[in-house]
Amino acid sequence: MVVLAALLAVGFGIIGFAKVAALQPMREAAARGGFSVDAYRGIGLLEIAGAAGVLLGLVVRPIGWLGAIGLLLLLTGAVVTHLRQHAHLREFVPALLFGAVDAAYLGLSLAAVR
Repeated sequence: MVVLAALLAVGFGIIGFAKVAALQPMREAAARGGFSVDAYRGIGLLEIAGAAGVLLGLVVRPIGWLGAIGLLLLLTGAVVTHLRQHAHLREFVPALLFGAVDAAYLGLSLAAVR
């Protein structure tokens, strides 16, 4: 579970920071998705918060659950955005992979309670 939490924290921390910093690739992604740069920054902050929640969940499980659920909701939004854009499958892969890691983390975390 620690490895999954670390993968989520690093992945979402990096991409969230890139969105908050409004790096050029993130500006382009925001425009393709129909988002303003400020809205994309907000998404980045939510990603960073979710990543922090998953890490904190290693100590306080309910916080990790909330972080993981929040990240799953963001990933669902990403997939919907890609579908609306008629994006190529390769653009879906990061969201799908992180969704699988997030679901595995959430499942293992919830199973550990039993």
